[in-house]
Amino acid sequence: MHPAVGLVMAYMAGSVPSAYLAGKAKGVDLRTVGSGNLGATNVFRTLGWKIGLTVYVADLLKGFLPVALLPAALGTTQIGWAIAYGVAAIAGHVKPIFLLGKGGGKGVATASGVFLALAPLPMLVAMLAFAAVVAASGYVSLGSLISAVVLVIAVALRGTGGMTLLITVTLVAAFVFWTHRANIARLRAGTESRFGKRGTKASNVSGTEPAA
Repeated sequence: MHPAVGLVMAYMAGSVPSAYLAGKAKGVDLRTVGSGNLGATNVFRTLGWKIGLTVYVADLLKGFLPVALLPAALGTTQIGWAIAYGVAAIAGHVKPIFLLGKGGGKGVATASGVFLALAPLPMLVAMLAFAAVVAASGYVSLGSLISAVVLVIAVALRGTGGMTLLITVTLVAAFVFWTHRANIARLRAGTESRFGKRGTKASNVSGTEPAA
């Protein structure tokens, strides 16, 4: 089987709408409550930490498993294919085919899974930075943004994966900033919601926190 087939498989894996399914299991359409985003943070706020953690792990695995398993399964050792599978999984999470491209997350958790497979140590450093920022500030969006920058720096310093991976990490970090542009505006205005505040309506469907 040609390695290119893995792109479709990775995209389909990324498209599994974990948050949407978790909400539906509880009789809730998460696109209409909280931030309106189908990401782990909105699940945490709307359905509680147990379901939120489950969705976060599921979203992370959507990125990790295609990168970790598909290259060997499809007989390729080229890191370029592994990176491509990761990008496809992130694309599936953001624009899920199972929801007709609507209602995806912002890609943070899935991207974390991708880079946990591609560059474990730098990703762990970035995740620690995320946890520290959220613990100190209460802002998940700020933690996501800072961890994206930390990941780029960590990959550059470690040299894992060569220039191809560094470019990919940089582009994904830039994409994370783009998907969080509304959060950035609210952070600058001092109106961003802190983690732990439960949401009940989608008064701002662009999101009051990052959809992981």
